[in-house]
Amino acid sequence: MAFLNETFNTAELPEEQGGFDPIPAGDYHLVVSESELKDTKSGTGQYIWLKMSVVGPTHQGRILFANLNIRNPNPKAEDIGRQQLGSVLRAIGVASLTDTDQLIGGNMTCKVTVKNDPTYGPGNEVKSFKAVSGSPVPAPASGGQSAPAQAQGATPPWMKK
Repeated sequence: MAFLNETFNTAELPEEQGGFDPIPAGDYHLVVSESELKDTKSGTGQYIWLKMSVVGPTHQGRILFANLNIRNPNPKAEDIGRQQLGSVLRAIGVASLTDTDQLIGGNMTCKVTVKNDPTYGPGNEVKSFKAVSGSPVPAPASGGQSAPAQAQGATPPWMKK
């Protein structure tokens, strides 16, 4: 037990701002703050979990999440997840991914929608990923070589921690 040396009364404490209401649908500038490789609930697949913070143009500081299926018994789900992963990598300027930490610090513009989940109610879903205007994008492969963003003079996202 720890004594606080003061009494906190709920009537005197400020209300929390923002809450859990979804942000309006639209395009937002997001930064990846955390990423992990996770197993699916069924244990038959894996996905890359992204935690992203809104930078703008509004709702700064709000948190959004995305799951990118990279291994799934459903070929369609895996294909969609890998397409999304490719979009994320192109958006943040990473030509080759070997560690989910490479995604941390990545800036991108994302299309956010509002979905109505029958269990949890309205919530946000990140639908698409693209480069922020002026961000480096990896050059297309030519002759088996790819030019990652860091080769073009940009700092890789995982070094921006």
